[in-house]
Amino acid sequence: MDRAARLGADAVVETERLLLRPLTPADRGDLCEILQDKETMYAYEHAFSDEEVDQWLQNQLRRYREEGFGLWAAVDRTSGEMVGQIGLTLQDWDGRRVPEVGYLLKRRFWGMGYATEGARGCMDYAFERLGLLWVCSIIRDNNLPSQRVAQRNGLTPRGHLVKHYYDMDMPHTVWCAWRPGGEELP
Repeated sequence: MDRAARLGADAVVETERLLLRPLTPADRGDLCEILQDKETMYAYEHAFSDEEVDQWLQNQLRRYREEGFGLWAAVDRTSGEMVGQIGLTLQDWDGRRVPEVGYLLKRRFWGMGYATEGARGCMDYAFERLGLLWVCSIIRDNNLPSQRVAQRNGLTPRGHLVKHYYDMDMPHTVWCAWRPGGEELP
């Protein structure tokens, strides 16, 4: 079995350049490269500690068990390298749990279209495989690159919320997209 076939065996979502697969404890080093990079984590206002990285990984593993999805390892199909995390999570908005498409990439892979491509793959998965009617991305107001990803994938601003994190108020915009042919619900 060649490398791409091995990588694809566990893939949940496949795009032209990416395989999205569940994270494993073996991905901890890649997660550290993402989560412990202050510039990558600017929307969180801090880089994660070792303990926070471990908790992040455990939280994704719990999501897979309990919800059937989470942030997945985004792996380049050609090189086999993990470029970041892209996936679906459930988030709180306006008193309900909503399906969110999220992404965090290693800084050296910014600007290459991976976030847009992977997020689009997750949207297709949400609509076609999970039968969801709509998805959102909850994006911090100062995160202009993520807003551009949302726009490129056809999401539109539908609301606002403030997340309270590390004693800070962080304004976010809720961007939404509907399944093709679906009605706008939220």
